[in-house]
Amino acid sequence: MLSFWEKKHFLDFDLIVIGGGIVGLSAAIQYKKQFSDKKVMVLERGLFPSGASTKNAGFACFGSITEILDDLNHQTEQEVLDLVKKRYSGLCAIREEFGDEALGYQATGGFELITENEIAELNQLDRINKLLFPLFGDSVFEEIKDISKFGFSKNVLKVIQNKYEGELDTGRFIQSLWDRCQQLNVKILTGSEVKHLDIEKSEVTVRDGESGITFKSQKIAVCTNAFSKSLIPQLDILPGRGLVMVTKKLPKTIPWTGSFHFDKGYVYFRNVDNRILLGGGRNMDFEGEQSTDLVVNYKIRDYLKKTYSEIITPGTSPEFEMEWAGIMAFGSSKTPIVKMINKNVGLAVRLGGMGVAIGWETAGDLVTQISKV
Repeated sequence: MLSFWEKKHFLDFDLIVIGGGIVGLSAAIQYKKQFSDKKVMVLERGLFPSGASTKNAGFACFGSITEILDDLNHQTEQEVLDLVKKRYSGLCAIREEFGDEALGYQATGGFELITENEIAELNQLDRINKLLFPLFGDSVFEEIKDISKFGFSKNVLKVIQNKYEGELDTGRFIQSLWDRCQQLNVKILTGSEVKHLDIEKSEVTVRDGESGITFKSQKIAVCTNAFSKSLIPQLDILPGRGLVMVTKKLPKTIPWTGSFHFDKGYVYFRNVDNRILLGGGRNMDFEGEQSTDLVVNYKIRDYLKKTYSEIITPGTSPEFEMEWAGIMAFGSSKTPIVKMINKNVGLAVRLGGMGVAIGWETAGDLVTQISKV
């Protein structure tokens, strides 16, 4: 039951963004900056973003050496170069927009642990550096000569550094987006689960008890990533759940900083306030992780614990203080889906686990398309 005031002021907008994560908030901000007089609202079904925007590891990365080599098995060199360029330029864009201090950004570098399973691939190190040279004007990947300082297992034969990567504070990134929305007078309604999207009428119905409240908008942007198939079933999207765990604060100072990858990029870890954040491992159960259920996969948890005890800090038993799952979106291509469904409704989804790097610019691509029609 709506009041006169609610019907008069709160139901009609120029742009409604469905999804209050990195892409959704970024789309709202960029649209409002372009059209300051427009009414913009973001609908987020959770209290906090429901996907991976506040649940990621905070890696400011664009691809480890083995990930790029794997991409080259499925794409042309130009396509891979374009993918890296999009990710790197996206990271540069958010740093320029919000500033390193606001993001908690640290240029600590990216690192990949190489075992006998990947050692043969280092024969192509020069090839990858030559491929990326036009973008960076420099060699991106280099072998660290002395890896004893890390204290990793003897099974780690090499460590490859990417000096153009870094890390940021995921919470501060989202807070920066929230702050900018507030400055621009973008309305954010959390706890607003969209139960129906009427593409033809440009209407969005949000669950309200047993009934619903219907909002009308001139334009609608769907930015719900892995959850988008509930609104648009035909999309080429598969959810990819990711487990992240954080240890208790360690008694001894961790002898390294940076964003680390292991097992061909499927495992990642970093030093957070002298705790080890450890996550990933989807490759241990791809099918089981194709889920939007926010629960822990115990098979993957055991694998990550084993990696901690045998590879990262050999001979120790981890004491994890917290754990959580985030939901990413994947598909047949690593390129995000950014398109208009009709003249009023567009979408920007399927970030491929790279929302931190490409979320801002993907949102900008959608805003460009929405603004043209």
